[in-house]
Amino acid sequence: MIEEAGPSRRELLTMIGKAGGAIAMYQAMTALGHAAETQFTGPPALSGARKGSKVLVLGAGLAGMLAAYELRKAGYAVQILEYQARPGGRNYSIRGGDKIVEVGGATQTCEFQPGNYLNPGPWRIPHHHRTLLHYCKAFGVELEPFIQMNHNAFVHQTKAFGGKPQRYKELATDFKGHVSELLSKSLNAGALDQQVTAEDKARLIDALRDWGLLDGDLKYASNVHVSSQRGYDRAPGGGVNGEPTPSKINSLSDLLDSKVWTQMGFYFNYVMQTTMFQPKGGMDMIGKAFAKQLAGLITYNAKVTKIAQGDAGVSVMWEDVKTGKVSEAKADYCVCTIPLPVLNQIDIQVGAPMKAAIKAVPYSGQVKIGLEMRSRFWEEKYSIYGGHSFTDQAIALISYPNFDFFKDKPAVLLGAFANGAGGYQLAGMTPEQRIEAALAQGSVFHPAEYRKEFMNGVSLAWSRQPWILGCCGSWTEASRAQHYQNLVAMDGRIVLAGEHASYYGCWMEGALLSSLDAIERLHKTALAA
Repeated sequence: MIEEAGPSRRELLTMIGKAGGAIAMYQAMTALGHAAETQFTGPPALSGARKGSKVLVLGAGLAGMLAAYELRKAGYAVQILEYQARPGGRNYSIRGGDKIVEVGGATQTCEFQPGNYLNPGPWRIPHHHRTLLHYCKAFGVELEPFIQMNHNAFVHQTKAFGGKPQRYKELATDFKGHVSELLSKSLNAGALDQQVTAEDKARLIDALRDWGLLDGDLKYASNVHVSSQRGYDRAPGGGVNGEPTPSKINSLSDLLDSKVWTQMGFYFNYVMQTTMFQPKGGMDMIGKAFAKQLAGLITYNAKVTKIAQGDAGVSVMWEDVKTGKVSEAKADYCVCTIPLPVLNQIDIQVGAPMKAAIKAVPYSGQVKIGLEMRSRFWEEKYSIYGGHSFTDQAIALISYPNFDFFKDKPAVLLGAFANGAGGYQLAGMTPEQRIEAALAQGSVFHPAEYRKEFMNGVSLAWSRQPWILGCCGSWTEASRAQHYQNLVAMDGRIVLAGEHASYYGCWMEGALLSSLDAIERLHKTALAA
C-alpha cells in the first residue's frame, strides 16, 4: 500500500507564512530545525593583517561595530561611517526628550519620565544566542531576566468568550485537560491499538491522567485538584474559611474558540523559550558598550552616497548630514551593513548578482508603541509581573515591564507589537492615531485603568524610518535559493553583513554571526591578495 504523503516542509512553511506572516513562518522554521541553533563557538582568531591595510565599515549597528572591533584586533586600520548621531542601529531605546522623525515629516517627542524607555527594536535575548551573550559579558553589559512566559497574563480573541480576555493559566490547563480526556477515552476504546502496545497504552493512560488532571473516571471536571493549576474561585486560606473553592472549567467548544494553542505553541518555540535576558537600563546599553570599544573610530551623521571599488581599493563618498560637506573615504576593503532598502538606493559598484540580491529582499513593517502609565496597576490589581497578554486585534499583544517591580512611579507598557496586517494598519496612521488605537484595543485587558492611568505615549513604525525603511529582511525559501549566496558572497573588495545576511533574521544574533562570517572571509581574501 502506498501512503499518501503530507505537505513538504516548503509547502508547510508557505501555508504558515500566508496565514501568519513572516514571524509565524520564522517560528515554524525554528520548530522544524531551521534557524534554531546559533553557530557561535567563540570569537574569531584573526591575526597578521598586512601592514597599513585599512577596512571601511558602513554602519555602526551591531554587525558593523563587531566587524570593526575584531578587524582592529587583527591589525587593520578601521573607520566606521554611521548615518545617525548614535551607535546601535535597531539596537536602541527611546527615552524622554528623544525625537522620532518619520518619512513624510511626522515628528514625535518622547515625554517619558527619567529612567523609563521603550525598546522599539530588539527587546529580549534568548539563552542560546551565544554570540551576543559572549560580547555582552566581554564588554560589561549587565543583563537581567526578561520574563517571557506569565501564566497569569491574558489571552483575548474577539469572537471567544464574548470578547472577554481569559487568563492563560485557565485556558492552557483546560486545553491539556480536555485533550487528555479525549485521548485517554480513545485509548480505552481501542481506537489506537494498532499504534501502541498494551504496555505503552497503560502507561500513556496513567500519564494522561496525571498530566491532564483527570479524575478516576478519566474525566476532566471542575474540582480542587484541577484548580491547583488553573486557579480557584476562592483561593486556599487560613482559619474558618480557609477551604478553597474550585473554579469552573471551560467547555471544549469555548476553549477551541480561544485558540490558546497558538500561545502554547509560541512558548514552545526554541527561540522563545526561557531563560531570556534584557540589558539593565535599556537595550541601547549593548550598542553603547560596543561603541565604547571603538572610541574615535566612528564618524556619525555620515550619509553614504556612493560606493565604488577597483584594483587599488574601495572609495566611498559621504555627506555630513548637519553641514552638507561632502567627503571621500578610502580603504582596501569594505564591510557594508547598510539595510537593504536603503542600500538599494545607493550607487554601489558590485556585480549584477549582488545587485539583484539587494533588490530581492523586502523588509517587514513591525510597529511598537510605548504607553507610559501613572501606576503599575497590572501588578497591584491583576498580579501580573512581566510577560505578555495576547490579542487578535492589530496591536497583537501588550507586554508588561520586567524591572522596577513594586515601585510607586510611572512605568511604560509595550502597548503594541504589531506585524503583518496589523503592522501595516498601524503604520498607515498618524502617531496620534496609533496611540488612540493602542489605548482602545489595550483597554480590553484593563478597561477600568487603561485610559485613566495613561500619561503619554510614543510609537515607532519601522517602515516609516528613513534610515532603514523597514524592520528586518523577509526572505522566502524561493528568494533564498535564488539570491542568498549572491548577497553574502564577497564581491571584489566589498562584503555585506547584517541580520539580512543570515539565517537568523530579525535577531541581533543573526547580525553578529553574519558579521563574523564576513570578516573571516575578508581577512582570508586580504591575506591571499
